Amino acid sequence: MQTTNLSMLIKIYPPARSRIKEIWQYTKNLHGQKQADIYIRGLGETINGLYDNRPLWRQIEDSELNGIFFTRYEHHYIFFRELSGSIGIINILHEKMDIPSRLKNND
Repeated sequence: MQTTNLSMLIKIYPPARSRIKEIWQYTKNLHGQKQADIYIRGLGETINGLYDNRPLWRQIEDSELNGIFFTRYEHHYIFFRELSGSIGIINILHEKMDIPSRLKNND
């Protein structure tokens, strides 16, 4: 059986990397380290599964955000672009955030 090297298929851009750290810290503060680890592990599994699971992809229908896809993990939306042979995770935003504004400003 051939295994896929996910580190070559998934690129996490700095805004998304910062969000992962923020999500972990927030969850740790609210629910403890064990729950933070569980949530981030599930988020990571969702991200790692994107490359081979295209039915999870939803395209954003906004001309300013052309080429950006998203999927959801619990209370967060994962935003990404299809790259040549890989996926670039551009941001991860909570469902209660002003998502269109944050995506357009890449905040």
